[in-house]
Amino acid sequence: MSGSGHIVKSYDEELDGVRNTIVEMGGLAESQLEAAVRSLTERNTELALKTVEADAAVDKLEHTIDNMAIRVLALRNPVADDLRLVISALKIASLLERVADYSANIAKRVIALNSAPAIAPVSSIPRMGEMVRRMIDDTLKAYTKEDSDLAYDVWARDQEVDQLYNSMFREMLTFMMEDPRSITSCTHLIFMAKNIERIGDHMTNIAEIIIYQVTGEMPDQPRPKGDKTSITMIEKT
Repeated sequence: MSGSGHIVKSYDEELDGVRNTIVEMGGLAESQLEAAVRSLTERNTELALKTVEADAAVDKLEHTIDNMAIRVLALRNPVADDLRLVISALKIASLLERVADYSANIAKRVIALNSAPAIAPVSSIPRMGEMVRRMIDDTLKAYTKEDSDLAYDVWARDQEVDQLYNSMFREMLTFMMEDPRSITSCTHLIFMAKNIERIGDHMTNIAEIIIYQVTGEMPDQPRPKGDKTSITMIEKT
């Protein structure tokens, strides 16, 4: 990790502390998503409950980052690259907290789903989950290495997640129309998939923040999007 080499050593230590806490928070959020999806595929209610409980640790780290950032802003009066780092950390921490919330929401639906007989296939959700988990992992690498190229790569991948979500959404609608008994289960699965899709959106947001932090500029092309489910719902009404 490149250091800024400030005369006051404690200043560098404070900035490193902000960076390290962001990475720690991201690692917990990634683990939560992985556990939530695994609790679904294994029909593991105990794991789902633990995933919900783990959300508190991420919330605590967000508060830690808030306090660290406020201290740096108040005492160090950062400018240029340092200011971008601190402001970026505040934004990224908020997004990672939402990622953990979405994972907890998935786990809560797993708990509800496990109380009913398994009806609808769930293969698309693990695929989406792994795709987005890799986005989280690469986003954290881009942040740690200050790698704007890798951040751009993550930024471009969101469209693939959207396309898989669209496919899964249509599949679930078909199951519900063919077998009304599957409506409750399919509805839970659709919301789980939407939560994963939203996590992908947040990784795209974080990738943009990293690009700005490193280069001082935002991506100059429109964000690639492929979520067509709202159009599908309008066409079916």
